[in-house]
Amino acid sequence: MLNNSNVFEFLIVFMVSFLFVYNLTPLIIKLAYKTNFLDNPEARKLHKKATPLLGGLSVFIGFFILVAIDSILNSVPRTNFATFGYLLGALLIMSVGLFDDRFGMSPFVKLFFQLLVCFIFIHTNELYYLFGSSWLSVLVIMFWMTGLMNAFNFLDNMDGIIAGMSGILALGFYAICILTKTPSVPDLNNYVGLLSLTFAGAVFGFLPYNFNPAKLFLGDAGSMFIGYFLSTMGILTGKLAVNSMQSNVFYLLPIMMLSFAIFDISLVSFTRKRDGRRISQGGKDHSTHRIGTAMGSIKITALIVYLINSIIALIAIAVLQMKSVELLVLSTAIFIVSFLFFGRKLDKVPIVVPENQLRIKNGELRIKN
Repeated sequence: MLNNSNVFEFLIVFMVSFLFVYNLTPLIIKLAYKTNFLDNPEARKLHKKATPLLGGLSVFIGFFILVAIDSILNSVPRTNFATFGYLLGALLIMSVGLFDDRFGMSPFVKLFFQLLVCFIFIHTNELYYLFGSSWLSVLVIMFWMTGLMNAFNFLDNMDGIIAGMSGILALGFYAICILTKTPSVPDLNNYVGLLSLTFAGAVFGFLPYNFNPAKLFLGDAGSMFIGYFLSTMGILTGKLAVNSMQSNVFYLLPIMMLSFAIFDISLVSFTRKRDGRRISQGGKDHSTHRIGTAMGSIKITALIVYLINSIIALIAIAVLQMKSVELLVLSTAIFIVSFLFFGRKLDKVPIVVPENQLRIKNGELRIKN
């Protein structure tokens, strides 16, 4: 299993994953065209022509194969059971996303499978008592995971956005794994390190094909898999941080790490509810759309999102390095205030409301920009 102190192994795991997905993705693009697995333009979407929709499969295959091989070659029974459950959950959520991309799926059916994936993760990683009470632990973890799977599904609305930011966050989680390394949980450190590096390599190998103008989209399969990965890494690195710092306050660390995705879904939910539109219906009113309108460029928008998430990850790492509970609480409060201010500014940016976002009330169409 991966040794966090070995830089050579770090480079091997990351680079093999990167090269595997980078070379696999052109084959996936051809497969998408051959099977007509394409995303067609709609009013709520930015692209103007049919684009292959199997990017999530490419990232998943690279991640799955390389994690499985490493686990087989470095057998640690207790960790391998957790890895098996992790890969099973990843396979299930990716498959649900693929089905949804191809045929569509009821939100309630999708939620059922998301909850099933949460249960598999909780059971195989022995997290029933993460927060003391089993009921509290299960409810909090399920709310966290389903919320983030849907948040990243929402946020996958512009070329390269979540592929790039998730790779940055994965490297951030690896850094947290290094800083929280303790003799009491070496297997967990190695397990989280392996998952983080393999995912980072896989998603960065995919990014050149997804950056604007995208040759391939992630689809629901990719966005929900990314949400699954980041939400679970938040839980596991939170557990590592709490164990290392001996303070439950350090569960705030993963909230800080994933604060941009939380901000985006909060902004969308609030503005749609306020303006009388359906929260669950897609539209061009996300934080990324608003930044894109202000900047006039999809590429610049992606780079801004990368910068924001890089700053978030670096601050979280610095706070952990300083081992200060007070600084963690203060930083979290500053992030909340900053995002509230940012949200108010973005709310003033005009948005285009497509027909599927309109709501008829009292016989009149209501549109608020």
